[in-house]
Amino acid sequence: MTNKIHFPPIIEQMDLIKRGSQEIIPEEELIQKLEQSYKENKPLNVKLGCDPTRPDLHLGHSVVLRKLAQFQTLGHQAILIIGDFTGMIGDPSGRNATRPPLTFEEARENAKSYWEQAGKILDKSKTQIVYNSDWLGKMSFADVIKLSAKYTVARMLERDDFTKRYKTGIPISMHEILYPLAQAMDSVEINSDVELGGTDQKFNLLVGRDIQREFGLSPQVILTMPLLVGTDGVEKMSKSYGNYIGISDSPQDIFGKTLSIPDSLIYDYYVLTTDINPIELKSTKDALDDKTQNPRDIKRALARKLVEMYHSKEKAIEAEKAFDKIFIDKGIPDEIPEFVFANNIKELDIIELLVQIKATPSKGEARRLIIQGGVSINGDKISDVKEIIKIENGKILKIGKRKFIKLITK
Repeated sequence: MTNKIHFPPIIEQMDLIKRGSQEIIPEEELIQKLEQSYKENKPLNVKLGCDPTRPDLHLGHSVVLRKLAQFQTLGHQAILIIGDFTGMIGDPSGRNATRPPLTFEEARENAKSYWEQAGKILDKSKTQIVYNSDWLGKMSFADVIKLSAKYTVARMLERDDFTKRYKTGIPISMHEILYPLAQAMDSVEINSDVELGGTDQKFNLLVGRDIQREFGLSPQVILTMPLLVGTDGVEKMSKSYGNYIGISDSPQDIFGKTLSIPDSLIYDYYVLTTDINPIELKSTKDALDDKTQNPRDIKRALARKLVEMYHSKEKAIEAEKAFDKIFIDKGIPDEIPEFVFANNIKELDIIELLVQIKATPSKGEARRLIIQGGVSINGDKISDVKEIIKIENGKILKIGKRKFIKLITK
């Protein structure tokens, strides 16, 4: 006998599902699926696909992972599809050039780290993990031809990034055309009821609906989540832009980076990266709208919350104390300009560092500043003009009395 699943009422489910969501297509179908699920005591298959292009996750990745976790709390089946096969194709979503594909070994190795970090958000015991090489790798060339016949080139070129590249003469490789079809086959294989993704995945998710119909299945509902803006307040969060907060970052880094986000992003971060309850969320919104309150205090509460989520409450308290010791006790402002270094730069001598970040116009001026005691890192004065500085994310360089620069690594 099947155990009774205690699903919340449909209206409560929809309230949580819609929180922070960008689009639900179509919303009425989702309600129908939830009603049928409730009536039949059968959880929905909620799919999230991920190509493990990098072994490390940041808060931008957490947005859609948290939505998947919310479906888990509602009693539905979370299915995480590791794209070890599609990762070898390279997802062109939102790109104006071909994305370098992974090797199968790289995809599998990155997947291990991905799951370890995703497990900080998802309930591991209730998450089904599958690898799409299990079915895509078994397809013959004849199978691929049959699948390709189910979709037209004209419809594929409706995709924004393909359209832009086609009009500007930037090459589109055939394997990129096949990517949305491969992702759609994932939905067919697991009989997905709902598929989650960022707004940049909307086209791929819609293709999944069409291909499911071609295979005689009920089409999945798609739910897109906004792309989280990074700490620079401009670009989407990405390690490539150096504007990210890593899920596996140290408590001090999570706390410090969170305090560097613009005030205009505080509410979005609360909605998209935390699970605070609706009452607290409204209270936060009211506080941000109250011009008599300092948003810095609300941002500090957010920073503590994020450290607590990925480490512990004790670590959050320690991180705040450490931040105050460096920044407040030594007069360093909360918001300071950043300089992003390339991946291959691990260390520089102090004079070369000052010149590279354009803190001084010449090596001679850099030498003079150091000798006069006008250069410090994280509050520690640099006195040796030959000192080697490790390029580490979040280090604060002070030049003279008022100039501060934060070092950021990709």
